Amino acid sequence: MKKSDFHFDLPPELIAQAPLAERSGSRLLLLDVPGQTWQDRMFRELPGFLRKGDLLVFNDTRVLPARLYGHKPSGGAVEILIERVTGTHEAIVQLGVSKKPRPGTTIELADGSHATVLGREESFFRLRFESPEPLERLLLRLGEMPLPPYISRHADASDMERYQTVYAREPGAVAAPTAGLHFDTGLLQQLRDQGVDFGYVTLHVGAGTFQPVRADDLSHHQMHREWLNVGAGLVDQIHRTRRAGGRVIAVGTTVVRALESATVEGVLRPFAGETQIFIFPGYHITSIDGLITNFHLPQSTLLMLVSALAGRDYMLGAYAHAVQQRYRFFSYGDAMLILPHGP
Repeated sequence: MKKSDFHFDLPPELIAQAPLAERSGSRLLLLDVPGQTWQDRMFRELPGFLRKGDLLVFNDTRVLPARLYGHKPSGGAVEILIERVTGTHEAIVQLGVSKKPRPGTTIELADGSHATVLGREESFFRLRFESPEPLERLLLRLGEMPLPPYISRHADASDMERYQTVYAREPGAVAAPTAGLHFDTGLLQQLRDQGVDFGYVTLHVGAGTFQPVRADDLSHHQMHREWLNVGAGLVDQIHRTRRAGGRVIAVGTTVVRALESATVEGVLRPFAGETQIFIFPGYHITSIDGLITNFHLPQSTLLMLVSALAGRDYMLGAYAHAVQQRYRFFSYGDAMLILPHGP
């Protein structure tokens, strides 16, 4: 398949630039894949589409304030966006700078501390932060929330809360698992009260999630690396759910990528490590029975993933409907519930 097979026209004004006042106040497009139909609903109606004994699987990663600013010895401004934390004081980063620095170059940060360029890894750089405190603590003190590139404003204080799920607990992501942003504590309690179970994976979303697919032939595309953990407890929970006739509903494409990375020869097993899994049509997703997700960029790997789950033509039809109905797109936008086996 080709990248161009996943193009759709998106008016720029439909790209959500800020969250709604209420997390669960967004719209929800309900997709009945076998029936090839969709319905316009509200996210707060989600409990009506789930059953007692269903299992919602969330990604409990916590977003780091991963954007830093500094300058080179020459005085040139540098923007640092953490891609992955690789050690107590080291990270793989993207650098926004007029001239790419050589190994050994130092970057002075806002507090007077320094980062040293260790080398390059393709389009990324390896940095060592010359500070006595761990990098995660330095980011909490100096960093800015790393809003996606399609949000055309600087992060403000409200983004520290809203670009974070209410159940986030494992620091390490530099982009939010955005399907989870729609859940507030009241909705979660309502789901618990009706007998929906919760499980958790950890997948630290990297800034590479926003990198475009550069090869038109999808077989030539290489995914970025992301660290994940699918624990033994969750694996047992999923097996129990399915034996009892419940459904496994992933909250976000990161959960799908984590569960599929932990599936070997059709069997889900505990797994911790890195993944570069690329899911596009022709790949058979076996680990889930439904997916809650936001609307994705044209020609993106995430649109390809949902097309593997529901079919490319059907998904592009649903996206065309969402555009026509003025749904809000991307990280702070609206959501869809994809049911590949029907309601």
